[in-house]
Amino acid sequence: MKISTTKRLERLHDRYMNGGMDRRTFLSLTAAAGVAAGVSTRWMGPAVAAAKDIRFDGWGGTVQEALDKYAFKPYTAKTGINVVQGTFGDESEIITKVRASTPGEYQVIHSSGVEYYKRYVDAGFNSEIDTSKIPNMVNVIQAMITPFEKITPKLSAVPYDYGTTGIAYNTKVISEAEAKEKGANLLNDPKYAGKIGGYGEMNTRVWYAALQTGQNPNDIKDIDAVWAKLREQVGMVKKYWGSGAELMDLLSKEEIVVTDAWSGRVASLQQQGAPIAYLDPPGSYAWMEDMLVLKGSPMAECEELINFMLEPATAIAVAEGQNYPSSLDPNKVKMTEKIEKLPAYDPTGKMESLTFADPIYWGEHLDEWTKQWDRIQKGA
Repeated sequence: MKISTTKRLERLHDRYMNGGMDRRTFLSLTAAAGVAAGVSTRWMGPAVAAAKDIRFDGWGGTVQEALDKYAFKPYTAKTGINVVQGTFGDESEIITKVRASTPGEYQVIHSSGVEYYKRYVDAGFNSEIDTSKIPNMVNVIQAMITPFEKITPKLSAVPYDYGTTGIAYNTKVISEAEAKEKGANLLNDPKYAGKIGGYGEMNTRVWYAALQTGQNPNDIKDIDAVWAKLREQVGMVKKYWGSGAELMDLLSKEEIVVTDAWSGRVASLQQQGAPIAYLDPPGSYAWMEDMLVLKGSPMAECEELINFMLEPATAIAVAEGQNYPSSLDPNKVKMTEKIEKLPAYDPTGKMESLTFADPIYWGEHLDEWTKQWDRIQKGA
């Protein structure tokens, strides 16, 4: 490990010397990686002393714009610690990058829920957060914390927001009555062939195919029926999108008229005046996002950042900006009218009305189902 880490530090140094990154980013990444692995270089002294950056990777688009405006920039203004940002479209993409990195190179991930949390933990990427350094966690919905604690009693992530993947449809083409009658089956309706979209990721595809075949997505009895539904759908789909920005673009340009969609992105389109409605059919895919702190990160700074992000004023501003409800308990923190009207918002703070993926069940099938979905998507 020390040999490979030293080589990576040298590559970071070469990249810095060739103008590939700024000094603050270079010093932060080399310090975190070097300290985590127990190695040093001739420039490590000043790097350790000047580790004043936090690396953050998120979903980009309106979600990250809200985080940047209402959380990161105010945090930097208050502390002097810069948040260096990266983006991804599919979380499998960032997991692959983390696997190829050294500890400390990636630090805070805006991760999409408990099933992905288990993947990071199983790969050994989790840290141990000192929750006493995050006093604002007292306001976080306990029902969102508990699933993470079942995987690791010492948390590596803090729940931050939640939403659903429901059905978005163009109201100029599809009526509310039709959408409610057909529900998940709209995604395989021959009437809209060539104008259907979907998130090109296995979890969502299998989840909705399970609903279409009358099965519990957390206890699928006939997986062959699921694959048959997906083969049927592939021939009707205009595009499997890979990011929230692409989803919004396809809907706003009316290249598609129906798709499974992320609730917050649909809310953003509605606020822009797009003729898009949103439906959460029974059993629709709910998820909670978290701020995941990876192994090798500067823990004190990351804990300070997350605590700042959980300040009620900050968390509410971010929730309004990104159109996803905050993880703060509405029984403890008064929410605004805008948040209370967001899709998927749970006024009880118990999360009982939402259906989440069972991380153990989905983890057991992850590799097998991902390979099969990839084959089907390619026409096999």
